[in-house]
Amino acid sequence: MENKGLNKVDLIFEKIDNREVLNKAFKMSREEIIQEVLESGLKGRGGAGFPTGLKWKYTAAEKSPDKYVVCNADEGEPGTFKDREILERVSNKVHGGMVIAGKAIGAKKGIVYLRGEYRYLLPKLMIELEAFHKMIREIGFDFSIEYRMGSGAYICGEESALFESIEGKRGEPRNKPPYPTVSGVFEKPTSINNVETLVTAMMIVNHGSKNFTQYGTKDSRGSKVFSISGDTPTPGIFELELGMTVLQFVNEFGDGDTKAVQVGGASGFCVPRKKFAETIIGFEGVPTGGSMKLFNSSRSMYNVLHNYLDFFAEESCGQCTPCRVGCQQLLKGVEKVKKGEAKSTYLTELMKLADTMKIAAKCGLGQSVGNAFKSIVGNFKEEIIY
Repeated sequence: MENKGLNKVDLIFEKIDNREVLNKAFKMSREEIIQEVLESGLKGRGGAGFPTGLKWKYTAAEKSPDKYVVCNADEGEPGTFKDREILERVSNKVHGGMVIAGKAIGAKKGIVYLRGEYRYLLPKLMIELEAFHKMIREIGFDFSIEYRMGSGAYICGEESALFESIEGKRGEPRNKPPYPTVSGVFEKPTSINNVETLVTAMMIVNHGSKNFTQYGTKDSRGSKVFSISGDTPTPGIFELELGMTVLQFVNEFGDGDTKAVQVGGASGFCVPRKKFAETIIGFEGVPTGGSMKLFNSSRSMYNVLHNYLDFFAEESCGQCTPCRVGCQQLLKGVEKVKKGEAKSTYLTELMKLADTMKIAAKCGLGQSVGNAFKSIVGNFKEEIIY
């Protein structure tokens, strides 16, 4: 693994001439745009890390006359607030990324699924979108964007549950396959990308894939916007080059007494102090959708874990048994151990349950509960027991 160190980057919020970049994209062929994004090595910034260029390539290959570009702005992961900042400051770059994606896959319609709590942004976004539509028509694009409000459920950040919500149905995950590139929203081929991914794609078209690959590592190209919170003297939004270690991150943002960093929110991984130096923040180490929460020695990791499990038990859509029952049993299990009503060895059984959920749960919610559970119990067992 290559250690790139901690470097602050200004790509997402960089001031650019949107018309100039979109003019450049308009003159490129669909194949050229896809190839540029493929060569950049860009992976989805939501945390799952699927190559964006491949997603566009698969959607472009579908023969349907109707296709969609969906922007996932349902930023619901606890500790993540970067997409809100991006929409507030550079919404036209989000819209621009959607237009470029639309040209690449052959879509004429785009939908932004905006988190329900961000409704207050809508009046400003509508004004900016009206001017944006006028600009792209002048350039020659046949593409339009509309906003749909989120339903206030964590599960609606899952792509297929998001499609169900857009269609006016209860937000629940669909069975896969078919995948969205074949049958997405309204059962049409759909490329769904999050806010940051779309802006990054626009900046790749602007600067070129070769410039983009100078940032990051072989497995984690480019930079990433992080939402930094918890026990830190400098909370906020920061864009950093991928490839740094957790230790370098803590040296910059810690308060001098950091004992753990939760990378990737409640569904992510807890990295303890003893592993700071060896853990890379990126797809070759611990991936993240952007949430970085620091905990110092004053924090109880039992309380942190209990808070996460309480969240998941509340937000499970209840559709599949492994997630619905598993989240409740993990929560009840750690409570019993803490109260002395179950032996500490019961934690081993709960770890096995978390493994089963990772395999048997239908969607990413149930599959990822075990990430936080196992990494906190495994590294802070004494705080769970006593």
